[in-house]
Amino acid sequence: MTIKLITGHVVHFPNSTANPQQDTVEFKQGALAIEDEKIVAVDSADKLKQRYPEANIVDYGNKLIVPGFIDTHLHFPQTEMIASFGEQLIDWLNKYTFPTERQFEDPAYSRKIADFFLQQLWMNGTTTAAVWATVHKNSAEQLFSVAYERNMQLLTGKVCMDRHCPDYLQDTPESAQKESAELIAQWHNKGRLKYAITPRFAPTSTEKQMAMLGELMSSYNDVYLQTHLSENQQEIAWVKELYPDCKNYLDVYDKYQMVTERSLFGHCIHMEDDEWRVISEKGGIVAFCPRSNLFLGSGLYNLDKANAFNIKTTLATDVGGGDSFSMLRTLGEAYKVFQLQNITMDPLAGLYMMTRGAADALQLPDIGDFNPGTYADFTVLDPHFNALSSLRLKDADKAEDILFALSMLADERTTAATWIAGKPVWEYQQ
Repeated sequence: MTIKLITGHVVHFPNSTANPQQDTVEFKQGALAIEDEKIVAVDSADKLKQRYPEANIVDYGNKLIVPGFIDTHLHFPQTEMIASFGEQLIDWLNKYTFPTERQFEDPAYSRKIADFFLQQLWMNGTTTAAVWATVHKNSAEQLFSVAYERNMQLLTGKVCMDRHCPDYLQDTPESAQKESAELIAQWHNKGRLKYAITPRFAPTSTEKQMAMLGELMSSYNDVYLQTHLSENQQEIAWVKELYPDCKNYLDVYDKYQMVTERSLFGHCIHMEDDEWRVISEKGGIVAFCPRSNLFLGSGLYNLDKANAFNIKTTLATDVGGGDSFSMLRTLGEAYKVFQLQNITMDPLAGLYMMTRGAADALQLPDIGDFNPGTYADFTVLDPHFNALSSLRLKDADKAEDILFALSMLADERTTAATWIAGKPVWEYQQ
């Protein structure tokens, strides 16, 4: 098999770390050696050219080569309703989200948006994502199919809702369990695909549905769960009315065996200490969605509190509540959220949160860094994509400075190329 050498400024975290900063990141002019789908070596370009004299060379010059971004929470059916004006969470769902999701009963429409959605991820440097489909089984099937064609690492699942939503989006406890199980059998661990059991949130599932989904999750040792938790004060009050026997919002999920090390909880803004403690003890994962939290006026995620409980925090765009597919710009919004709380986050910590840290949290050891044996999923960033970024970064020689500036300034031109499993899926054309 022919070796490809990808040259440029290589940036990654070769090891897990509790404190991502300058002395834990590798940042050097170098190259990746790729054989077929995976990385076989990372070193200086000269050394790898000597080792592989027949290699095909793709030279990205002074651009940054970073692991592909990992987005842990976003809704592909909401792509076309991104940037819809007004409302907080519950009203926003009823006014915009539910009518939009109705269209996905049509498989051809699901395929069309799935194609467009993945293109948006790639043009923003995202190579792995935990994605929400709709209640329609075919919506998950179409998204899985498109990702499989590109050998992409993707987690998704059909949404489960049997109450408090329009009739045209309701399933039943029995159909939710049955269709989810069928999708697991068809798609889970097919190629690089993973299944995530997906109750939208506690208010839209009856106790019977929650019980049946919890039973389904307990039947597998590697299937994920994704849902929402403590995003909005109105939502939390609603959960307390619907589940009066549970001591808090998280306790609803815990009651049905849904809090595990494979559970992804979106938002987690208004959390009680007991909820933080249980998530920490059971190894749950938080998907922090700063753009969405600001757009819907939901609140500010408390990173210091999460860190105090050793919570695994990952970063997510939450399209369409979030108003951008860019993980870089989402990192910039995270910085602002923390500034409002007098919390300081190193830019390298942000990069870790959406590369190696997210891979570790999701227990996906073959992505997130450039160590030999990992998939060649990476994005190439151009720090000089326009006149302003060129001026700002003309003398920049530290990874944290470059990444911070890009988190504030990036747009689609920043992504020079995105590769998945050793093949380019996106290249910026001037």
